[in-house]
Amino acid sequence: MPILKKLTVLSALGSVLWIVAVAPASAADRRVEIINKTGGNIEEFYASNSGTDSWEEDILGADVLEPGQSIIIDIDDGTGACKFDFRAVFDDGSDLVKSRINVCETASYTYTE
Repeated sequence: MPILKKLTVLSALGSVLWIVAVAPASAADRRVEIINKTGGNIEEFYASNSGTDSWEEDILGADVLEPGQSIIIDIDDGTGACKFDFRAVFDDGSDLVKSRINVCETASYTYTE
């Protein structure tokens, strides 16, 4: 096999290996279990990319996360971002915000009193 053809094959193989090595990093699992260990219901839950200035829609919708319950939420917004801000709104009107949670590395987040 001529040297130029060997270099082309090796270059193509290197490109394929690079794509395979990079793909898992961009396809990180962004599912996070939200656990309510407070004394009140979580009436609303928001998860917004830390790079934005506004909250997205209420992920729970008509559902409520009662004390002792949990829910698994896919936090992927399609941007590839890993850092998200969480906001839980409780039945007494109070809210709790946690900033810059790495959803690519965090499997669960627990709200406690």
